[in-house]
Amino acid sequence: MVIDRGADPAHGAALTERVIDAVRRAPEASALRYQHVPWVVGTPRPIAADVLADMVFPSGRPLPPSLRRWLGFDVGLLERYDWFDPDGGFAPRPLDQLVDDELGTMWADCFTPLAERFGECFLLPGGSDSRRVLAVGDTDSEGEYPVLAIDVDDLPFVGLMYPGFDVYLADTAGLLRTEFPTYTALFDHAVYRPRMRQHAGHWFAGEAYAEFPF
Repeated sequence: MVIDRGADPAHGAALTERVIDAVRRAPEASALRYQHVPWVVGTPRPIAADVLADMVFPSGRPLPPSLRRWLGFDVGLLERYDWFDPDGGFAPRPLDQLVDDELGTMWADCFTPLAERFGECFLLPGGSDSRRVLAVGDTDSEGEYPVLAIDVDDLPFVGLMYPGFDVYLADTAGLLRTEFPTYTALFDHAVYRPRMRQHAGHWFAGEAYAEFPF
């Protein structure tokens, strides 16, 4: 039997569509439980289909299906997290620059050895002492890029938290029953383990995370 993974409600654009349906019911609701971050401010502002069709990241890598679907619904949330330059193009940051901007230069210096590997990163809502970051590079089998957790509370840490923007959105919207005793808990999740392990092979030599000294 051939399975059409593109329509799988647990992954990709199909999972993102479920998030959009939930957000449409309460667009002013906060995406985060511990901080007021509305999903939508005002009314949704989609990127026009003809513009979206031609959009790629500065590296030339394609948008993942989940992000393409989300931007077809609203661009505002990601604008608030500095994803775009004044002309509307993507404005990624290398990992150490993002850490510098968010957590300070002292911590950024610790992440400098990872800057080349994680050269095209975007901040996402989430975390207090930690941060959530979409890292553009090698994709998984769904065409998605991983969402990382960055933490400096103990030793500087970067690890695989979600296999893609799709699962990040769904968990943030409360559509998934997930628990995070550790940042990398989805590494052993029944549904998302295969994708997480693909990213582990691409990004961390098979491991779920890296810890200082990198």
